[in-house]
Amino acid sequence: MIKTFRSKALAELWSTGKTSKIDAKMLARVLRRLDQLDVVTSPEQMNVVGFDFHALRGKPQRYSVHVNGPWCITFEFEAGDAYRVDFEQYH
Repeated sequence: MIKTFRSKALAELWSTGKTSKIDAKMLARVLRRLDQLDVVTSPEQMNVVGFDFHALRGKPQRYSVHVNGPWCITFEFEAGDAYRVDFEQYH
């Protein structure tokens, strides 16, 4: 389950279903990834075809799924829940 967001745009999209801060062309892809993230109980369950799931280096342990171009959703996972979910270009 998603517990917290770092990204205000993702938090707004998740709570209201809309946002002007994310390109409309990416909204369906972003929502698909958030929906999946909300139901998984381990980060490895995000390893879905097309998501390009991978662990990031560093501490705390974060994970990433690709959205479009350089945009990714990154998150931390603790005790079966996703925390500090962000929408970023980290490359």
